[in-house]
Amino acid sequence: MRAGRLLQAVAARRSYSRVTEDAPAHDELLPLVAAAGRVADHSALHPWRIIELRGDARVRLGRAFVEAAGLAGPDADPLAAERLAAKPLRASLLLAIVSVRTESEKVAGWEQDAVASGVAHILSLLLHDAGWGVMWRSGHHTRSAAVHAAHGLAAHERLLGWLYVGGIPEDGRDGHRETIDPEAFLTVL
Repeated sequence: MRAGRLLQAVAARRSYSRVTEDAPAHDELLPLVAAAGRVADHSALHPWRIIELRGDARVRLGRAFVEAAGLAGPDADPLAAERLAAKPLRASLLLAIVSVRTESEKVAGWEQDAVASGVAHILSLLLHDAGWGVMWRSGHHTRSAAVHAAHGLAAHERLLGWLYVGGIPEDGRDGHRETIDPEAFLTVL
């Protein structure tokens, strides 16, 4: 088997929990999103979309996190609210991954969510290969009404999470993971 460039790029992928303020411009994202859109997609439903969050959009998302956690009232812990509100500010670019479920007799909702997730993963690989630091973040706030409203989601849309994107710090520290033992995950019937 020939180990190609794609195998090397995927094997080199790392999550960066800390990134610099640098981020790709909107125009730089377009060809990456187009390529990620080539993901396997039963019936070609394209059941996904991506929302770019920069600047004040990240501040509004932080406020939505605080509201979703019940930390917006006068009795709330202000330090906890401040920490939670700062989470979307960890990167200057967040890409919200949204599953857009379409009524289909052939393609179940879970499969449409899987397509959107596949787009997110391929996009994270493409961003990494282009030299950007990327971290996938999700959590219980993805299902909250306040966070859905902050993204302007419709009833048939589900927020799966965000890709936090930025420059790779000079120290290059990353969330290194050991390579798995493929024999433990690949079985034969």
